[in-house]
Amino acid sequence: MNIVNSENYLLQFKNLVDNLMSEDTQNAKKFKLYIDTVVLNLATKLKKYKQSHYFEDENIKDIQHEGYTITFYIDEPIDVCVLLGIIKK
Repeated sequence: MNIVNSENYLLQFKNLVDNLMSEDTQNAKKFKLYIDTVVLNLATKLKKYKQSHYFEDENIKDIQHEGYTITFYIDEPIDVCVLLGIIKK
């Protein structure tokens, strides 16, 4: 399965990491490493995540960590997972 970052996700993630860096560099690095690891392993753990609270579609799921939610879409016919966005709860 291929993992694709939407432009929205990339922009939100960059802004989030930049904001965290201005507050606490070590915490920002840990957070970025965690998110990168989750994304890297996403294809093998798709069944672990529950349907998104924000959408009524079984193919849209949420990853929650430390008050943040990453929403992603699974397109099984073409074997792609699209990261849609990351928001603070």
